[in-house]
Amino acid sequence: MGSLYSEYLSPSKVLEHYNYTKETLDTQEASRQVASSLIILLCCAIVLENLLVLIAVIRNSKFHSAMYLFLGNLAASDLLAGVAFVANTLLSGPVTLRLTPVQWFAREGSAFITLSASVFSLLAIAIERHVAIAKVKVYGSDKSCRMLLLIGASWLISLVLGGLPILGWNCLGLLEACSTVLPLYAKQYVLCVVSIFSIILLAIVVLYIRIYCVVRSSHPDVTGPQTLALLKTVTIVLGVFIVCWLPAFSILLLDYACPVRACPILYKAQYFFAFATLNSLLNPVIYTWRSQDLRQEVLRLLLCWRPAARMQGRRAGTPGHSLLPLRSSSSLERSTHMPISPTCLEGNTEV
Repeated sequence: MGSLYSEYLSPSKVLEHYNYTKETLDTQEASRQVASSLIILLCCAIVLENLLVLIAVIRNSKFHSAMYLFLGNLAASDLLAGVAFVANTLLSGPVTLRLTPVQWFAREGSAFITLSASVFSLLAIAIERHVAIAKVKVYGSDKSCRMLLLIGASWLISLVLGGLPILGWNCLGLLEACSTVLPLYAKQYVLCVVSIFSIILLAIVVLYIRIYCVVRSSHPDVTGPQTLALLKTVTIVLGVFIVCWLPAFSILLLDYACPVRACPILYKAQYFFAFATLNSLLNPVIYTWRSQDLRQEVLRLLLCWRPAARMQGRRAGTPGHSLLPLRSSSSLERSTHMPISPTCLEGNTEV
């Protein structure tokens, strides 16, 4: 045990692993600083966007439904991903070689944890939609604890999955088993994580295919425009995630298959992961683009409309209300002859 702790705290271990797996280390300081500055600006935008979505969901009780809780959880994972990518960028380059293994594991583990949370959030959204539509059943107020437990379980699993290397599943002392992209991670661990994510994403796709089949066939009461718009939104979110992360997953699979120093493209893996960060930037854009109510709430936050809302509330004789009621513009509400499906979100927001 003492030997294990000494390796975790050894300042020379990281340099040893990088020298073994890398042909050359990044020495182009000027270009690296430019790239790092751009990534940090991108991550700041990610944090701001997702923070606005979280505040909007928390502030307005209209968004306190199962679907919005899961979307809020996804926004939280994206926000933390932005923070993790900032830390990863600041501790990369020459700084990497001055880290101890435990610091390196914390740096990379934070990114894996937030990625795991995003994947499990997508799975939770797919399960919720399947229960609400395929089973013609919604979460009631008595199920809020179950939803919170599901969200808590997803984060607990993410913490365990991202923390496995620091708990012992690494390649310290076994250089031939090390990943090229992540030189202190064992190749088997990288393959395991990518396989788990791929299986989960495949299961999500299967769930959505089943949902679409049910909507198109046996349940005419859930085939209104509101439900179809909701399915379209979550499908777009899933599609964007796959498009953004597929190159990074592919490079990690190639990393497992390639012998050490046999695939030069692995030395450019940072560009694939930088592209993957776009997913956390695009998700809030999708939420607000697809939901007019959420878009209005975010605009209230951006433009500091709260004082104006109070003044208008007082003029209307309703003091004490900090927010004006949000009006949905969905086609479902505008039609007085179309019945509202019980599976729709509260407020009939087009999400």
